[in-house]
Amino acid sequence: MQRAAYELNLTYFPKDEWGLLRLLRDFKLFRKGGRRRMSHLLQKKDGLLEMDLHIFDYQYTISTGKTSHTYKQTVFFVESKKLALPEFWMKPENFFHRIGAWLGIEDIDFDSFPEFSNQYYLKGKDKEAVRDMMDNRVLHFFTVNKDWYLEGVNYYMIFYKDEQLLSSGQIYRFFNKGMELYRLLSEQNDGPEMV
Repeated sequence: MQRAAYELNLTYFPKDEWGLLRLLRDFKLFRKGGRRRMSHLLQKKDGLLEMDLHIFDYQYTISTGKTSHTYKQTVFFVESKKLALPEFWMKPENFFHRIGAWLGIEDIDFDSFPEFSNQYYLKGKDKEAVRDMMDNRVLHFFTVNKDWYLEGVNYYMIFYKDEQLLSSGQIYRFFNKGMELYRLLSEQNDGPEMV
């Protein structure tokens, strides 16, 4: 991870030295289970204070009676005033979500992107703001890139695959995907969508 940090021009920290976990407690991922821990943090702070980027390994444990299971994943987190996101969460759609749709518990779907709508379960407090955020470029990104989780609120965004702890060799692709998504979401505040 230290080598990946060096090659990506990021700073490496073995553990959370700034209380980042407290900052992220409003996200669904960081409210699950107990024994929550961050490690192997890679960080980049923009000199103009426009963007703080963190990539880190995160784990939490869920205990049920006599058994417990620890979940681990690598997370991309960015804080930027260029985002201005509505509060939303997105995850891969599964069988239970489809049953919920039959019972009237619906998520946000897009007629122009049926494949995205079949792949992902998307919810948000302000449906219209979430629809505006998910422009064609973002919908295409997730139609091509499957099984991702995405959460956002205001200037914060997290992006990850559930239970996928990445090796240092996989960090480069993860960093590039996260940065591509960040650019797509932040450009919406810079002007009209390019076709």
